[in-house]
Amino acid sequence: MSEARLLWAHSPAPGGSRWHALSDHLRSTAELARLFTASFGGGDVAYWLGALHDVGKAACAWQDKLVAVAATGAPVGIDHKALGTWVAYERGLGGFANAIFGHHGGLIDTPGLRDAVRGRFADAPANVASAQGELPKLLPDLPERLGHLVPAEWRADPLVGEMALRLCYSALVDADSLDTSAHFQGLASPRVGPDADFGHLYKLFEQRRRDELSHRGGTAIGGLREQVYTDCLAAAEQDQGLFRLGAPTGAGKTLASGGFALRHAAKHGLRRVIVAVPFLTITEQNAAVYRRLLDEDGADPVVLEHHSQADFDDPSAGRWARLAAENWDAPFVVTTFVRLFESLYARKPSAMRRVHRLANSVIVLDEVQALPHPMLAPILDGLRLLVRHFGSTVLLSSATQPSFWALDEFRDVPCVDLVHDAPKLVSDLRRVRYDWQLDPKPTLAGIASQAASQLAALVVVNTTADSKAVFEHWRDAEPNGVAWHLSTRMCPDHRRRVLEEVRARLGRGERVLLVATQLIEAGVDVDFPVVFRAMAPADSLLQAAGRANREGRMPDGGRVVVFSPEDGGQPPTYATLVGCTQRHFGPGEEKADPDDLVALGRYYRDVYALLNLADSQHVGQRIQQARRRWEFETVTEGPMDASTRRRDRKLAFRMISDDGISVVTPQGARNRTLCQDLQRLIEDLRRAPVPNLASLRRLQPYTTSLHPSVLRRPGVADLLRPIIGSGAARRGMLVEWIGEYDDATGIDLDPRPEQFVI
Repeated sequence: MSEARLLWAHSPAPGGSRWHALSDHLRSTAELARLFTASFGGGDVAYWLGALHDVGKAACAWQDKLVAVAATGAPVGIDHKALGTWVAYERGLGGFANAIFGHHGGLIDTPGLRDAVRGRFADAPANVASAQGELPKLLPDLPERLGHLVPAEWRADPLVGEMALRLCYSALVDADSLDTSAHFQGLASPRVGPDADFGHLYKLFEQRRRDELSHRGGTAIGGLREQVYTDCLAAAEQDQGLFRLGAPTGAGKTLASGGFALRHAAKHGLRRVIVAVPFLTITEQNAAVYRRLLDEDGADPVVLEHHSQADFDDPSAGRWARLAAENWDAPFVVTTFVRLFESLYARKPSAMRRVHRLANSVIVLDEVQALPHPMLAPILDGLRLLVRHFGSTVLLSSATQPSFWALDEFRDVPCVDLVHDAPKLVSDLRRVRYDWQLDPKPTLAGIASQAASQLAALVVVNTTADSKAVFEHWRDAEPNGVAWHLSTRMCPDHRRRVLEEVRARLGRGERVLLVATQLIEAGVDVDFPVVFRAMAPADSLLQAAGRANREGRMPDGGRVVVFSPEDGGQPPTYATLVGCTQRHFGPGEEKADPDDLVALGRYYRDVYALLNLADSQHVGQRIQQARRRWEFETVTEGPMDASTRRRDRKLAFRMISDDGISVVTPQGARNRTLCQDLQRLIEDLRRAPVPNLASLRRLQPYTTSLHPSVLRRPGVADLLRPIIGSGAARRGMLVEWIGEYDDATGIDLDPRPEQFVI
């Protein structure tokens, strides 16, 4: 055994005896990082980042401490990242060395990188010297200069370089986690999924789709959907780039965009398809559709659904918790906008280890109108860069296509429209008429009564409190099985079961009333004769209308009642958007219905102007300025306030203003046996030193999100028991709800005092 082989990266796993050789870990991490980045020209840069990331562990003091703490599992507690960072920086990788410095703690603001490394050197110069002495034996092939390995376009444009660093960092931390996990699991090598055969998956998808449609019978709307699908498949043969699918609700965009993505991936040899949507309800529905068409008995699952997220980088989560973070190693991923873009613009390893999967992939953004306006500048610019420089194809899908090309970030970006005559398609698929109840304003009770006078009706409101209020009007008055409720207080599996029952009753022509928050309105496949929609932004009104007469069976059309509730609430972000909506849409000759595409385009341009999205002091533009300076902490956590020395999180990249708390509700399971199984799984996760990724994936159908403000309600915090993380419940933790769970409305946030856990 060579001298280098006597240097260790990791001690044995608990109960094991096999030590992890440092040279093996460096080379394995480097090779994996190269594999993950080769498709966009980053293979050599990522290889040397991986090879250098842990060379500081060669220090005598670090090796001695590893042996001393091996039996206890305690951390070594001696810096091991500074040397590799310095070598990479000085040999020409420059700011890309930030990936090494941040491979445990996260990327920092790059302008401070040199001083941060020098500070580590000053703390323990002897450690640096002893590790540096081992460098020639660990990496005898390390070139004197590495700068020539950085592609010229990465150096020419700071935004391209910043995105390249994000992808290389992601590849490094994913490779590091995979190799470390393999050691602790006793595997001979890291587990990496094989490249998907998209030619086979497309053929399977197409055959199963045809089989399903053959049982439905032909309709006029079915013919229009088939034309949309055919147009999408034809466009999939074109070169990679940016595509746009603008088709009305009910036009079959889920299948059409899926078919486009699979055929395009097969045509261009891409590695995966990533579908992102705004609401959890759509991930549940779309993932179920794609699983039905793509998963095969006896084979590894093709479709991965990912939405819930604990902060595995939080120290309270446990030393090795980050090894269980989701990395999207699957051919077909269904996720949310929040998970996609907050991963892209994160800085910590567990959140970012999946980001490199975006390169060389098809990215489908479904219901793209729901992207948050304040973050459009970094979101659109990120998409532009992924398409132009990192081998991605992006498809923007929506019935209410926003006017993104009115913004500077997309102004010169070419785009291919999959539907050639959108106005005609809208006209052919028009299936509803609008009624307006804005003055006088009705009460929620009055709307509940109006809906109850119908055989079947859907009420869509703006807050969970309003949805519960409407449901309570029905709960006692209606027979069992008639009234139903949907909101984020319910876990995904509970919502899925409600939708299944509602669809079944609608299909049988039975009486059914459903109240929901806006999670129902984008892409959820239900078909009511009447829809009541509380006043909301124009795109939300049109999306809700897509749940009325969806299949076009009513000769006189469906009915959409837009009302402004006297006692209803709305999110703070709605104020400007609703005001703009009321200027363009409503009753009377001078205003339009929400399905008027010309009026909708004017509406979006007015919204962008009113929100000052192009102003240099707007939060989105300030994030862009920080990105140009490679200030990763500033992007993720906000700029430092000179007086308080705290970061201003209001100026950070946030898809939603307040991150939710991920809450597991085993009580939402369909039966007691499954509930008990889930509770045992939760206990196993609490005890495990390394959380099991497969177990976390099993919990996703029973995991929802609560706004942090609920912690201010008396007694609620006592009913949130940590699963990953410790201490009081807070954002980023994964917790179990141990309070009441209503069979109809989900988590009960008004517990009785005797339920408190003291």
